[in-house]
Amino acid sequence: MQPCLVKIRRIRSGSDLPLPRYMTPHAAGMDLCADVDADLVLEPGERALVPTGIAIALPDGFEAQIRPRSGLALKHGIALVNSPGTIDPDYRGEIGVIIINHGADAFVVRRGERIAQMVFAPFVRAELLDVDELDETARGDGGFGHTGR
Repeated sequence: MQPCLVKIRRIRSGSDLPLPRYMTPHAAGMDLCADVDADLVLEPGERALVPTGIAIALPDGFEAQIRPRSGLALKHGIALVNSPGTIDPDYRGEIGVIIINHGADAFVVRRGERIAQMVFAPFVRAELLDVDELDETARGDGGFGHTGR
């Protein structure tokens, strides 16, 4: 496993919220908490940008992926609008999580609530080569259900 040293900064000094952390010894994602001053009520179908109160500095060649929490999805229908969200290594602003309520009931985001998870991953930058033809494969241009059920 390649190590990834991530610098983290609290946006608001004196914050009482914990830094992101792994909740189990083998967890892939660190939980992110909502840094809201007051309860945020999301009615069914509503979405909101929820601040986390943190900014990070990633090493070059790494991204942070912001992903939904399965428990919120199953129990309340809470999802992330742009899942997974990507934090690039040159971004230094506050991490915000765009959540949406797909559930039947209002959902309340409270201060310190674990709203998403952050997974770190290496990436490569591609070089594109403009060609007239692509090599043939057995699949060809079949997509969206082309292999049957």
